[in-house]
Amino acid sequence: MGLSWQQGPLSTGRIGHFLTPDPLPERLLFAEPLRRRMRVLFNGEWIADSEDVVLLHEAGRYPVAYFPRGNVRLDALTASDRITSHKELGDIAWYAVRAGDRTAERAAWELTGPPGYAGELRGRIAFAWRAMDAFYEEDDRILGHAADAYHRIDIRGTSRTLEVRSEGDVVARSAHPMVLYESGFAPRWYVPRSDIDESRLRPVEGQTFCPYKGVCDYYDIDGAHRAAWTYRNAYPEVGRVNDMVSFEPDSLEVLLDGKRLELEPGQHVVPHGVDRDLDTAEAGTH
Repeated sequence: MGLSWQQGPLSTGRIGHFLTPDPLPERLLFAEPLRRRMRVLFNGEWIADSEDVVLLHEAGRYPVAYFPRGNVRLDALTASDRITSHKELGDIAWYAVRAGDRTAERAAWELTGPPGYAGELRGRIAFAWRAMDAFYEEDDRILGHAADAYHRIDIRGTSRTLEVRSEGDVVARSAHPMVLYESGFAPRWYVPRSDIDESRLRPVEGQTFCPYKGVCDYYDIDGAHRAAWTYRNAYPEVGRVNDMVSFEPDSLEVLLDGKRLELEPGQHVVPHGVDRDLDTAEAGTH
């Protein structure tokens, strides 16, 4: 979750509300300077390199980075005859991106005449994330989508007791779980494997990828599908829950200090696969 995705304050499914006397528009767009150097790599060549990127937040979408024309390899762009229209921002011109012997069609775009209130997007070009080979902030590759500065994760240790039951049996019981707070979501409780009856966990095929935590593996428990998950090689930033297991309260009986947890409305995560053709091994190298 970030500013405009999932349940963020600018998303259509936000869980909070703005304290204003008049209702706000249904959709709010937000643009701001990224204040980080960002680069775009395609077929071994740097197509864009800028410290003057503007990030556009739009409801229901990941943030999109817009580069000044002066920081883009314009010789790598070929205008196409495709023109589309954005509800709030006007016409969009599309480009193919070419480097060496490779061409990606409809891989970049530019707002041809944004309205005055969106003037900071004028003269800027954005690149389709999945069409490029990689995006970088300085020398570190950014996976999944442009990093959202409003997405925050905090992990805290606790001495509260967490118990997980399935079909009347105790699957896990811990007096020292970890609780992970992630922007816009209810707390998620992670249990050390030493406190779990791992014979009840059946690994299932299919992984998802979080740009902030890494590659996620899932388990079935009895008849409950994907009732638990783990980040077996969590990114260092969330290393406190590395290889610990979290359990889905709408699939199992999860009790915190004896009180059953319920999945809060709107808390279903919208997962996405690994970035482009990125395999899980590469995604695991943060």
